[in-house]
Amino acid sequence: MTLDMTNKKISTKNKQVEERGQWGSKVEFLLAVAGNIVGLGNVWRFPYLCYKNGGGAFLVPYLVFVVTCGVPLFLLETTIGQYTQEGGITCWRKLCPLAEGIGYGGQVILLYSCMTYILILSWALLYLVFSFSSQLPWASCDNYWNTDNCVDFSTKNETFQWTNRTNTSSAATEFWERRVLAISGGIEQIGSIRWEMLLCVIIMWVTCYFCIWKGVRSTGKVVYFTATFPYVMLVILLIRGLSLPGAKQGILFYLLPKPSRLADPQVWMEAGAQIFFSYSLGVGTLTVLGSYNKYNNNCYKDCLLLCLLNSGTSIVAGFAVFSVLGFMAHEQGVPIAEVAESGPGLAFIAYPQAVAMMPLPQLWSICFFVMLLLLGLNTQFVTMEVVMTSIMDMFPSVMRRAGRRERFLLLFCLTCFFCQLVMITEGGMYVFQMFDYYACNGACILFLCVFETLALAWVFGADRLYGIIKDMTGMQANPFFKFCWLYLTPLVSLGTFIFSLVEYQPLTFNRWYVYPTWANVLGWVLALSSILLVPGWALFKLATGTGSLSQRFHHLCQPDPDFPVNQKRETELQPSRGEDLQQITTTFIPNTESP
Repeated sequence: MTLDMTNKKISTKNKQVEERGQWGSKVEFLLAVAGNIVGLGNVWRFPYLCYKNGGGAFLVPYLVFVVTCGVPLFLLETTIGQYTQEGGITCWRKLCPLAEGIGYGGQVILLYSCMTYILILSWALLYLVFSFSSQLPWASCDNYWNTDNCVDFSTKNETFQWTNRTNTSSAATEFWERRVLAISGGIEQIGSIRWEMLLCVIIMWVTCYFCIWKGVRSTGKVVYFTATFPYVMLVILLIRGLSLPGAKQGILFYLLPKPSRLADPQVWMEAGAQIFFSYSLGVGTLTVLGSYNKYNNNCYKDCLLLCLLNSGTSIVAGFAVFSVLGFMAHEQGVPIAEVAESGPGLAFIAYPQAVAMMPLPQLWSICFFVMLLLLGLNTQFVTMEVVMTSIMDMFPSVMRRAGRRERFLLLFCLTCFFCQLVMITEGGMYVFQMFDYYACNGACILFLCVFETLALAWVFGADRLYGIIKDMTGMQANPFFKFCWLYLTPLVSLGTFIFSLVEYQPLTFNRWYVYPTWANVLGWVLALSSILLVPGWALFKLATGTGSLSQRFHHLCQPDPDFPVNQKRETELQPSRGEDLQQITTTFIPNTESP
């Protein structure tokens, strides 16, 4: 009687713990990954890097990094996620406990990214609201925020004045700096909160919360719209851009090769940073997204397809952007180099200024900012989901109970919201740039990727990874990937990381404001907060383990002996691969039955 009551209590307790869940279909996985990796960097960073670093010649280092780092790491991270069915931290406990700090470092970077991305989305939302005005507010100099130095490019007779005045600024620039940001003189002058921006930030956090609060069940449905509609907008803007006068000159400027630029190491470093950033490598994103797949999903084929989609979208976006910038330069009568911008400068100054010169400017402005919003939302959804999954997988018995996820997600959103309030002040743009330059930059990600490949290829074993892909997909991966994991990827990543440190330049804003020393020190603290978790966690585990130092090290480098095939996977494999199940079980699980 007592035993029966105990079993009932255990059964009731276990029922309260919710299942981890999986993607509703393969399409949801593909759309979620595509929505994450195809983001704002494809639209506002890649085209600018092409123009800046030799046009078509930039594609050479770009493709080198795609082949040696981008695709191999993309496949590696997706594979370990699908294999372990764990988040960005707990997957390391199964494969190589000594390297668990890589998972913690990735989550810290994602935490910083959540705060900066929401701010970009809030700017895009504010511009979208203004796009419904009868006259675009950045199209004229007749507003209360404009100065005497403002130039209205929609009036063509101003071109002569523009080319002959040095202390001038465009209407779009003044709208951005004086109306939207109300930017102060420096990071020392924080000023007051911008209440319009505060409202936009709240709206974006509420939107993100309700889109992912139920986990992959809700995220998987949302991405059907948010991951596909930006492509509709991009095609519309591309067709419109190519039909504008001056578009041809813009595209030639974008693609015309300058082979001499290949001799500049900075070009190669920027190509590498772009790959690591746009492919979402090193931070655990792909691991978490892959962990919601079924064990026998063909992740090998999926990764190759998604990498092709990401790079292809970047190139197509360049045509859409530079066709419009070519039109803008044509209308102003100035070289394209004077209107080409990157980052927020492209999205919130150059492109709005260009659409203000077109017929039906409100329509094209709405299309552009809807596209930016959806591209950014995709990335934000996935970033938040990755952090949530990684933390929930650390404490499954506590976090996977009814209502716990929703409450913890609310706490996460509120924490990020209050931490980023300083970014929506009059001096907030300087804080935003500091986070973007130090906390979320390529050097931090490069560092994590170096140790990720070393831990998985050399400690866990490249041969073992190769066999896992064969077991999961039924396909033999190209031996080139094994060579990359062992040699090319860690060497190229380490070389790029070292060069980024050698070529480090203190942060500046708009080429005129130099950050004070204390701000650069704070920036390095933000960068080291993720980097130092890798050696810090390894030293902590070595110091607190049992046995001799060599025994601790050996133990921490071994995968979980009880992990390779669990009962859940056996059940999953049974319907589709029943014939192979006995062989897999025999290979990975020792026979414990009596003879």
